[in-house]
Amino acid sequence: MDIRPARPEDDDAIWSILQPIFAAGETYCLPPDIDRTGGLDYWAGGSHAVFVAEDGPRILGTYFLCPNQRGGGAHIANAGFATATEARGRGVARAMLAHALQTAPARGFRAMQYTVVDAANSGAIALWEGAGFAAVGRIPGAFDPPTAGEVDALVMYRRL
Repeated sequence: MDIRPARPEDDDAIWSILQPIFAAGETYCLPPDIDRTGGLDYWAGGSHAVFVAEDGPRILGTYFLCPNQRGGGAHIANAGFATATEARGRGVARAMLAHALQTAPARGFRAMQYTVVDAANSGAIALWEGAGFAAVGRIPGAFDPPTAGEVDALVMYRRL
């Protein structure tokens, strides 16, 4: 598997990964009916650097890396990850996280923070903790996915 910066011609593949994730409403705080333009703008807009994980010509996952805040908070990175449904369980998210942890310091980041980690998402929490992240805060009832109902969100953090 190779991980590289995304190119405009990757948009169809990226959207095919993002659309079912966003529509499910279980992991991202976005309207489930977000359209392609809005979804790709969210993923690649602003200061987001977007990457894709590919196996040959097939894109298996994508992630973005960006400052968590502007100004005095711009030294802390944030990232979002998405894996194609058919590629789950193959280490794609783990590989993208490792890539992000290597890429972030080279871009001047000194730490990484995830602000809304669904406290019921044990798979994501195990992945982040396995990479050295710790839950440094808990926001009661901050996320309201359609199947679980209102759940707490964890703030997870790691120095780079």
